[in-house]
Amino acid sequence: MTSSAIKGQIQEDMKNAMRSQDKERLAVIRLILAALKQREVDERIELTDQDVLATLDKMVKQRRESIVQYEAGNRPDLAQKEAVEITVIQHYLPAQLSNAEIETMIDAAIKETNAASMRDMGKVMGILKPKVQGRADVAAISAKVKERLPT
Repeated sequence: MTSSAIKGQIQEDMKNAMRSQDKERLAVIRLILAALKQREVDERIELTDQDVLATLDKMVKQRRESIVQYEAGNRPDLAQKEAVEITVIQHYLPAQLSNAEIETMIDAAIKETNAASMRDMGKVMGILKPKVQGRADVAAISAKVKERLPT
């Protein structure tokens, strides 16, 4: 397996944050590296760029869920902290896909798999997931695919 270029960039950014004494950014970068290391240890693998993107995507999703919980609990200070973490994490993710690009990708995947019903959803998502990982919310795409496929 090849080593991740994204992980290397994150490590380099950690050094830069240390030099510039950017404590907030450094703390988030350390969280990212800890999550990546945890996954490497748990799965006994060296992470590829795809693995790193999946982990970062998961981290953003967790923080979005936390923001909703903090806002419901009237804790804007903690919600703001999570929003800052999302900003730093998203720096390492590729540019987000537009709705038009997502729709085009869904159409292409449905056509490619000849999906005719909900039973074919797994095939469609199998094609879409690697293409959209880190670039769009997979759950939202899944919902859009469900809308397109007849039951």
